[in-house]
Amino acid sequence: MPRALITGITGQDGSYLAELLLDKGYEVCGVVRRSSTESYERIEHLRDRLTFAQADLLDQPSLTAALEQAQPDEVYNLAAQSFVPTSWTQPVLTAEFTAVGVTRLLEAIRSFDPTIRFYQASSSEMYGRVLETPQSETTPFYPRSPYGVAKVYGHYITVNYRESYGMFACSGILFNHESPRRGLEFVTRKVTDGVARIKLGLSDHLTLGNLDARRDWGFAGDYVDAMWRMLQQDEPDDYVVATGVTNTVEHLVELAFAHAGLDPADHVKTDPALIRPAEVDLLVGDPAKARERLEWEPAVDFERLVQMMVDADIERLRR
Repeated sequence: MPRALITGITGQDGSYLAELLLDKGYEVCGVVRRSSTESYERIEHLRDRLTFAQADLLDQPSLTAALEQAQPDEVYNLAAQSFVPTSWTQPVLTAEFTAVGVTRLLEAIRSFDPTIRFYQASSSEMYGRVLETPQSETTPFYPRSPYGVAKVYGHYITVNYRESYGMFACSGILFNHESPRRGLEFVTRKVTDGVARIKLGLSDHLTLGNLDARRDWGFAGDYVDAMWRMLQQDEPDDYVVATGVTNTVEHLVELAFAHAGLDPADHVKTDPALIRPAEVDLLVGDPAKARERLEWEPAVDFERLVQMMVDADIERLRR
């Protein structure tokens, strides 16, 4: 029975990845941070099938202890300070978790067992002010936020450990991926939760920032399958994981309101204060390499994804 260790298991991607690996017969151990309030909401339905190790990306000895406990064949590093706006208000903390934390984990693996296969969650935010469209594995990075800068460090330190120590270390450059388990602070979930509240009479308006920003949005449940496929290859490499289709925030709003039978013109307001200090206007990935080598295809299209999220938020608020 293969064994996997997942950092960030209580997050959106961690919960979907845990489900996938359990279905494939893995023993799964999740890294959790010690805190006064523990949030296992996304993995509550899996808790009796998982084990947990208390550790923190800021503390390398705790990561080594987690490896000793889990004895993993594969490690998936999904933990990070992952909300872009927060990276401007907490840039140093973002760097510690999202950048240097990757080094601590890689160094713990190298010391404990360098044959462990490692997955690093890279991000389309590394492309920032894009230098070509669509973005592929060879597109230069131009990050436009402290989060994007930290992710570039995490990406290249993973490449460095692969090339310097011969470790099986991969990065998935994931474009935006959403689900009903997405955090409420992210724009897709902010929209679908806002629509659900308006539909149920709990609110009468939704305030947003830049409606013209374009993103390549996919379903998180599809994207964790690509993560797993990367670690099953004969050779480690980096892959863009995306749909190759771009949509605006405005189109996201239109789809969400239409699914609930509402007119966005009656409810949507914009606030310039919600626009980022340095905006990323257009991100769209070229997933050709993942399609060819990993035989990976996204199954859920954007419209279905938005409908799924609106339905889930209406159901949650009704309960």
